[in-house]
Amino acid sequence: MNPKSKKNVGIYCRVSTLDQEKGLKSQEKSLKDYCDNHDFSNLVWYKDKVTGSTTDRPAFNKLKQDIFNGKVDTVICWKLDRLSRSLKDGITILTDWLDKNVRVIATAQQLDFSGAVGQLIASVLFAIAAMERENLRENTKRGMAAAKAKGVKLGKRPKLFAKDIVPLLQSGLSIGEVAIKLNKTRQAIYNALRRENSNLIYNKF
Repeated sequence: MNPKSKKNVGIYCRVSTLDQEKGLKSQEKSLKDYCDNHDFSNLVWYKDKVTGSTTDRPAFNKLKQDIFNGKVDTVICWKLDRLSRSLKDGITILTDWLDKNVRVIATAQQLDFSGAVGQLIASVLFAIAAMERENLRENTKRGMAAAKAKGVKLGKRPKLFAKDIVPLLQSGLSIGEVAIKLNKTRQAIYNALRRENSNLIYNKF
Protein backbone atom coordinates (compact mmCIF):
# COMPACT_ATOMS: atom_id res chain seq x y z
CA MET A 1 0.00 0.00 0.00
CA ASN A 2 1.30 3.41 -0.94
CA PRO A 3 2.03 5.58 2.14
CA LYS A 4 0.44 8.48 0.24
CA SER A 5 -3.03 6.96 0.31
CA LYS A 6 -6.02 9.16 -0.47
CA LYS A 7 -7.64 7.87 2.70
CA ASN A 8 -6.61 8.89 6.19
CA VAL A 9 -3.89 7.32 8.28
CA GLY A 10 -5.13 6.77 11.83
CA ILE A 11 -2.48 7.39 14.49
CA TYR A 12 -3.56 5.82 17.78
CA CYS A 13 -2.02 6.69 21.16
CA ARG A 14 -3.07 5.23 24.49
CA VAL A 15 -1.53 5.75 27.91
CA SER A 16 -2.58 4.53 31.33
CA THR A 17 -3.56 6.78 34.21
CA LEU A 18 0.04 6.79 35.47
CA ASP A 19 2.36 9.42 34.02
CA GLN A 20 -0.12 10.24 31.28
CA GLU A 21 1.31 13.44 29.82
CA LYS A 22 4.89 12.22 29.60
CA GLY A 23 3.82 8.88 28.13
CA LEU A 24 1.46 10.45 25.62
CA LYS A 25 4.00 13.01 24.40
CA SER A 26 6.63 10.29 24.06
CA GLN A 27 4.31 8.17 21.92
CA GLU A 28 3.27 11.17 19.83
CA LYS A 29 6.87 12.12 19.06
CA SER A 30 7.84 8.56 18.17
CA LEU A 31 4.84 8.13 15.88
CA LYS A 32 5.26 11.53 14.23
CA ASP A 33 8.93 10.82 13.53
CA TYR A 34 7.98 7.48 11.99
CA CYS A 35 5.35 9.05 9.74
CA ASP A 36 7.74 11.80 8.65
CA ASN A 37 10.50 9.30 7.87
CA HIS A 38 8.15 7.01 5.91
CA ASP A 39 6.33 9.76 4.01
CA PHE A 40 2.87 9.18 5.48
CA SER A 41 0.33 11.96 5.03
CA ASN A 42 -3.35 12.62 5.82
CA LEU A 43 -2.72 11.87 9.48
CA VAL A 44 -5.62 11.77 11.93
CA TRP A 45 -4.73 11.46 15.62
CA TYR A 46 -6.74 9.40 18.10
CA LYS A 47 -5.66 9.74 21.75
CA ASP A 48 -6.94 7.94 24.85
CA LYS A 49 -5.83 8.30 28.47
CA VAL A 50 -7.14 5.09 29.95
CA THR A 51 -6.11 1.52 30.79
CA GLY A 52 -5.81 -1.01 28.01
CA SER A 53 -8.61 -3.25 29.25
CA THR A 54 -11.30 -0.62 29.71
CA THR A 55 -14.19 -0.56 27.26
CA ASP A 56 -14.62 3.21 27.52
CA ARG A 57 -12.10 4.48 25.00
CA PRO A 58 -13.74 7.30 23.04
CA ALA A 59 -10.84 7.93 20.67
CA PHE A 60 -10.45 4.23 19.91
CA ASN A 61 -14.18 3.89 19.30
CA LYS A 62 -13.98 6.83 16.89
CA LEU A 63 -11.09 5.13 15.08
CA LYS A 64 -13.10 1.91 14.71
CA GLN A 65 -16.06 3.88 13.38
CA ASP A 66 -13.87 5.69 10.84
CA ILE A 67 -12.44 2.36 9.68
CA PHE A 68 -15.95 0.93 9.35
CA ASN A 69 -16.97 3.97 7.29
CA GLY A 70 -13.96 3.57 5.00
CA LYS A 71 -12.28 6.81 6.08
CA VAL A 72 -9.10 5.16 7.41
CA ASP A 73 -7.10 2.47 5.62
CA THR A 74 -3.93 2.50 7.73
CA VAL A 75 -3.52 2.38 11.51
CA ILE A 76 -0.21 3.22 13.12
CA CYS A 77 0.38 2.65 16.83
CA TRP A 78 3.44 2.56 19.06
CA LYS A 79 3.01 -1.04 20.21
CA LEU A 80 0.32 -3.58 19.45
CA ASP A 81 -0.82 -3.68 23.09
CA ARG A 82 -1.88 -0.02 22.73
CA LEU A 83 -4.90 -1.39 20.85
CA SER A 84 -5.76 -3.93 23.56
CA ARG A 85 -3.87 -6.04 26.08
CA SER A 86 -6.64 -8.62 26.04
CA LEU A 87 -5.61 -11.56 23.85
CA LYS A 88 -9.13 -12.31 22.64
CA ASP A 89 -10.13 -8.70 21.96
CA GLY A 90 -6.79 -7.82 20.40
CA ILE A 91 -6.88 -10.66 17.89
CA THR A 92 -10.53 -9.92 17.09
CA ILE A 93 -9.77 -6.24 16.45
CA LEU A 94 -6.73 -6.92 14.30
CA THR A 95 -8.39 -9.71 12.31
CA ASP A 96 -11.38 -7.49 11.61
CA TRP A 97 -9.16 -4.66 10.39
CA LEU A 98 -7.00 -6.90 8.23
CA ASP A 99 -10.13 -8.40 6.68
CA LYS A 100 -11.08 -4.84 5.69
CA ASN A 101 -7.64 -4.45 4.05
CA VAL A 102 -6.51 -2.02 6.73
CA ARG A 103 -2.77 -1.86 7.15
CA VAL A 104 -1.66 -1.99 10.81
CA ILE A 105 1.82 -0.87 11.86
CA ALA A 106 3.42 -1.08 15.31
CA THR A 107 6.42 1.24 15.13
CA ALA A 108 8.26 0.30 18.35
CA GLN A 109 8.14 -3.37 17.37
CA GLN A 110 9.06 -2.54 13.76
CA LEU A 111 6.21 -4.71 12.52
CA ASP A 112 3.84 -4.23 9.62
CA PHE A 113 0.84 -6.52 9.96
CA SER A 114 -0.85 -7.72 6.80
CA GLY A 115 -2.26 -11.02 5.60
CA ALA A 116 -2.11 -14.39 7.36
CA VAL A 117 1.50 -13.97 8.49
CA GLY A 118 0.68 -10.63 10.08
CA GLN A 119 -2.25 -12.16 11.96
CA LEU A 120 -0.05 -14.98 13.25
CA ILE A 121 2.64 -12.60 14.50
CA ALA A 122 0.01 -10.38 16.11
CA SER A 123 -1.63 -13.29 17.94
CA VAL A 124 1.74 -14.23 19.47
CA LEU A 125 2.40 -10.65 20.60
CA PHE A 126 -1.06 -10.31 22.10
CA ALA A 127 -0.56 -13.61 23.93
CA ILE A 128 2.73 -12.36 25.39
CA ALA A 129 1.11 -9.10 26.54
CA ALA A 130 -1.75 -11.03 28.16
CA MET A 131 0.70 -13.36 29.90
CA GLU A 132 2.77 -10.45 31.23
CA ARG A 133 -0.35 -8.81 32.57
CA GLU A 134 -1.46 -11.98 34.34
CA ASN A 135 2.02 -12.48 35.79
CA LEU A 136 1.96 -8.92 37.14
CA ARG A 137 -1.38 -9.56 38.81
CA GLU A 138 -0.14 -12.78 40.40
CA ASN A 139 3.08 -11.14 41.60
CA THR A 140 1.06 -8.29 43.12
CA LYS A 141 -1.22 -10.75 44.92
CA ARG A 142 1.75 -12.70 46.28
CA GLY A 143 3.45 -9.51 47.40
CA MET A 144 0.33 -8.31 49.21
CA ALA A 145 -0.14 -11.70 50.86
CA ALA A 146 3.48 -11.74 52.04
CA ALA A 147 3.20 -8.19 53.38
CA LYS A 148 -0.03 -9.02 55.19
CA ALA A 149 1.60 -12.09 56.76
CA LYS A 150 4.33 -9.82 58.13
CA GLY A 151 1.77 -7.50 59.66
CA VAL A 152 2.16 -4.72 57.12
CA LYS A 153 -0.99 -2.62 56.81
CA LEU A 154 -2.16 -2.41 53.23
CA GLY A 155 -4.06 0.43 51.68
CA LYS A 156 -3.62 3.79 50.04
CA ARG A 157 -0.54 5.87 50.68
CA PRO A 158 -1.01 8.64 53.23
CA LYS A 159 -2.31 11.75 51.52
CA LEU A 160 0.18 14.56 51.04
CA PHE A 161 -0.85 18.01 52.24
CA ALA A 162 0.49 21.46 51.47
CA LYS A 163 1.19 21.98 55.19
CA ASP A 164 3.81 19.23 54.91
CA ILE A 165 5.45 20.91 51.93
CA VAL A 166 5.27 24.67 52.44
CA PRO A 167 7.58 24.86 55.51
CA LEU A 168 10.23 22.91 53.62
CA LEU A 169 9.99 25.22 50.62
CA GLN A 170 10.16 28.25 52.89
CA SER A 171 13.30 26.82 54.48
CA GLY A 172 15.00 27.06 51.10
CA LEU A 173 14.59 23.55 49.71
CA SER A 174 13.72 23.12 46.05
CA ILE A 175 10.75 21.10 44.82
CA GLY A 176 13.11 18.26 43.95
CA GLU A 177 14.73 18.30 47.37
CA VAL A 178 11.33 18.33 49.07
CA ALA A 179 10.28 15.35 46.96
CA ILE A 180 13.36 13.41 48.05
CA LYS A 181 12.90 14.34 51.71
CA LEU A 182 9.25 13.25 51.74
CA ASN A 183 9.91 10.19 49.57
CA LYS A 184 7.46 11.45 46.96
CA THR A 185 7.62 12.30 43.27
CA ARG A 186 7.92 15.88 42.07
CA GLN A 187 4.50 15.51 40.47
CA ALA A 188 3.00 14.49 43.83
CA ILE A 189 4.41 17.67 45.37
CA TYR A 190 2.95 19.82 42.60
CA ASN A 191 -0.41 18.07 42.85
CA ALA A 192 -0.65 18.61 46.60
CA LEU A 193 0.08 22.32 46.24
CA ARG A 194 -2.40 22.75 43.41
CA ARG A 195 -5.07 20.73 45.18
CA GLU A 196 -5.01 23.09 48.14
CA ASN A 197 -4.65 26.22 46.02
CA SER A 198 -1.22 27.09 47.35
CA ASN A 199 -0.60 29.08 44.18
CA LEU A 200 1.21 32.06 45.68
CA ILE A 201 3.73 29.88 47.44
CA TYR A 202 3.96 27.40 44.56
CA ASN A 203 4.71 30.13 42.03
CA LYS A 204 7.69 31.29 44.06
CA PHE A 205 9.36 27.93 43.68
